[in-house]
Amino acid sequence: MSAGAFEAYVTGKTLSYSTGVGPFGAEDYLDGRRVRWSYLDGECFEGIWYPMGDLICFAYDEIPEPQCWSFFLTNDGLFARFENRPGGTELYEKNELMEPLQCLGPRIGV
Repeated sequence: MSAGAFEAYVTGKTLSYSTGVGPFGAEDYLDGRRVRWSYLDGECFEGIWYPMGDLICFAYDEIPEPQCWSFFLTNDGLFARFENRPGGTELYEKNELMEPLQCLGPRIGV
């Protein structure tokens, strides 16, 4: 999926993802290629996405290494394959959430 097609499909949406076995997480796709990811545990990671060749990469404030994925649009929605390592995670778009992610804030303490 090209960066332009990806941007047109996701911008303004909150999409949830599954591994095919169960829920994995969800992401808010905001204007300006900004994103907010959560494993649906109340903690969110802020970042951006950008194209790198045929991949879509995500850089989150709290995660030092870019997370690069191949995205494909199927009849059931997005299919994503993690490309940072061989045999990486495969995710399937589960549905579009009607509300943005609920983020409880950063963890505080030891």
